[in-house]
Amino acid sequence: MLSRSCINLVDFASSDIFNFPQTPRALPRMMTVPGIITDVDVNESNDGNSDSPSSSPRKQIIVANFLPLHAQKNSETGKWSFSFDEDSLLLQMKDGFSIDTDVFYVGSLKINVDLSEQEEVAQKLLDEFKCVPTFLPDDLQKKFYHGFCKQHLWPLFHYMLPICPDYGSRFDRVLWQAYVSANKIFADKVMEVINPEEDYVWVHDYHLMVLPTFLRKRFYRVKLGFFLHSPFPSSEIYRTLPVRNEILKALLNVDLIGFHTFDYARHFLSCCSRLLGLDYESKRGYIGLEYFGRTVYIKILHVGIHMGRIESALNHPTSSIKVKELQEQFKGKKIIVGVDDMDIFKGISLKLQAMEQLLLQHPELRGKLVLVQIVNPARSMGKDVQEAKKETYMITKRINEEYGFPGYAPVVLIDRPVPLYEKTAYYALAECCIINAVRDGMNLMPYKYTVCRQGTPKMDEALEMPSGCPRTSMLVVSEFIGCSPSLSGAIRVNPWNIDAVADALYDAITMSDVEKQLRHEKHYRYISSHDVAYWAHSFMLDLERACRDHYGKRCWGIGLGLSFRILSLSPSFRKLSFDHIVAAYKRTSRRAILLDYDGTVVPESSVVNNPSRDVIYVLRKLCGDPNNTVFIVSGRGKDSLGNWLAPCENLGIAAEHGYYLRWNSKSEWETSHVTSDFEWKKTAEPVMKLYTEATDGSYIETKESALVWHYQDADPDFGSCQAKELLDHLESVLANEPVVVKRGHNIVEVKPQGVTKGLVVEKVLSTMLSNGKLPDFVMCIGDDRSDEDMFESISSTAYGSSLPVAPEIFACTVGQKPSKARYYLDDADEVSSLLGRLAAGSPWHYRFSTKV
Repeated sequence: MLSRSCINLVDFASSDIFNFPQTPRALPRMMTVPGIITDVDVNESNDGNSDSPSSSPRKQIIVANFLPLHAQKNSETGKWSFSFDEDSLLLQMKDGFSIDTDVFYVGSLKINVDLSEQEEVAQKLLDEFKCVPTFLPDDLQKKFYHGFCKQHLWPLFHYMLPICPDYGSRFDRVLWQAYVSANKIFADKVMEVINPEEDYVWVHDYHLMVLPTFLRKRFYRVKLGFFLHSPFPSSEIYRTLPVRNEILKALLNVDLIGFHTFDYARHFLSCCSRLLGLDYESKRGYIGLEYFGRTVYIKILHVGIHMGRIESALNHPTSSIKVKELQEQFKGKKIIVGVDDMDIFKGISLKLQAMEQLLLQHPELRGKLVLVQIVNPARSMGKDVQEAKKETYMITKRINEEYGFPGYAPVVLIDRPVPLYEKTAYYALAECCIINAVRDGMNLMPYKYTVCRQGTPKMDEALEMPSGCPRTSMLVVSEFIGCSPSLSGAIRVNPWNIDAVADALYDAITMSDVEKQLRHEKHYRYISSHDVAYWAHSFMLDLERACRDHYGKRCWGIGLGLSFRILSLSPSFRKLSFDHIVAAYKRTSRRAILLDYDGTVVPESSVVNNPSRDVIYVLRKLCGDPNNTVFIVSGRGKDSLGNWLAPCENLGIAAEHGYYLRWNSKSEWETSHVTSDFEWKKTAEPVMKLYTEATDGSYIETKESALVWHYQDADPDFGSCQAKELLDHLESVLANEPVVVKRGHNIVEVKPQGVTKGLVVEKVLSTMLSNGKLPDFVMCIGDDRSDEDMFESISSTAYGSSLPVAPEIFACTVGQKPSKARYYLDDADEVSSLLGRLAAGSPWHYRFSTKV
């Protein structure tokens, strides 16, 4: 049954009114018969035999909630006029792309367009601006944007939980359905213009987090990136979201995910670990998550600003006029500037209280210091915004009444839309800029302020500054904003600590000019070299790198609704056909069968470790056939395996990864000749005990030849961290011992060197050969990393010079995942079914139950 998060939730998501006529440009679909468009990409994706990318022109498709356009309708003529929004980040990104890249935009307009005009407007925007509008219905737009995005995702991503109805909105599944439907419409619009073999798609921000699933489901090899411009919350916060898994799985359908800071990326990776059981690795500076055979890469880089746009505003005549007005208005006073949106997370009231505290502690600053607080219009008009606005006005009034006097207001509150040229004038004059947000993602105000303080020749002329004089600037920034890590010369503050913020402001305005200059130069070097073009170019380079092996693997789509994902595997990797292997089994007469234990013949999730009666019966049938040599190859101890498998008298057992081996229940246990000295345990065990005491949920398994530290029941993040430390610690103290320290799935193991499952395979096959039983059938099945040694060994030994004739090889892993094996089976139940089929092919009739 489909989950409630399934995509077809609202009829209008697929309504014909959103399908515009095909444009004259070449589209990625092929017209084979007039009026019929074939689904070439779907078929190619399903069979995994797509050709390499074609040579058609490449497009960069930018997908965001809003298009980078200004739109206006003439009330008299009824005609629409459009222009690019020069301040839009989406437009400024183009500077980072190569000149031969066609950039298309998919998103909504910020103004409603009547249904009867939508087709004409869409064609105009496509032809003149390369923009594809989505035209969401009003009701859907409200539920999607003002509903789920602003009432659920935005507060949650800024660490605000709806503890009670007065503080936030409880989860509403109707709004979630609207969010999914809106994302589906955005995805449909991308499909209208994409060439999936050539084009790159870059999706922006939390409004469109499930869109990747729809694109990946339609085009298995789409080159897809995503950048989150808001914070990503810690796992403790994110886990409260009822649709947490759906969103995570959707994001994992991209090739590259970008974050402003490592903190945000770390929170995302922690959520993937805790909720989906995924581990990440860092290789040569790149962080990657392995997800069903695909590597989802993580990019960490803060967005930059458009230097030319800021400098252009500084050179604007109105900016020079405004700065002279402000010089006269604030003559003899130092200016601290703050520019923030009106919302509860920007910390405006905390900033004002810090200013109040500063004037209280330093009376000498009264009449000499002014805080200019520019308030951008609120993006939503909820109850919380109104309360924040009311508090801002109240504190401003209190400060001005208490510390102001005729001709002097300590706080100047500008609550109106302020054009860029006016903001640059305030930036250019301000001694200090303060950003005091309690939680914020993309905040570029410190960057803009620094560039404005660097100035231009025209602004220098307006300020009557001599050319080449030293430039200074000071930044007081909250440690909870995304750009804070990149501003190493700023004074970082905890916005909740009002006294500390007041002290930071005092330090900023009283600091020596030499130190201000050094801090300014450091910031300006970074900002000017890491502008928006650098950010976009860097992201695209990493996206291209992440997509390089798209055509080197076969792809299958699995999962329903928002749980859809791609299984990407080697072209030679396929599911083991029962009929194929049974036929090979019947026509051969000297067979070697090697089986792992946990996760292979016994389900890994099973609480009961001993095999079922059905498994015992099948193993007895297989090893009772004189033509078969059957072995269980496991990391478990010999006593446990010997007891559990005692009914199978002719079954060979290799315990503790092959350190102990016996050919049947009547033979003695053979030990590896690698070593019999286990003095190293006296060194390793105390170290493991130390970590066990410090890691709740961990324990030590003591084997005769090995020590294993298990942490599957510990906290995933802490357990993984402790495992890395333990690995390093053990490698250090055991450096001169004849042992290897390995990290496996939720374990750290110490065992003698030269003891592997691969050596068991070599020994079994070579012994069969020396006994005159040249194997003509070799089957090896396992499920974890240690079994990969068997798969590698079975191929090298069987196809090598040690065997005169190559046997039929069946190396099979359990679970669909990257492996050195050529085949896979889905789970232990399927392994049992296969063994039953093989047992039925033995000389005695056998009826097998798949019950395990």
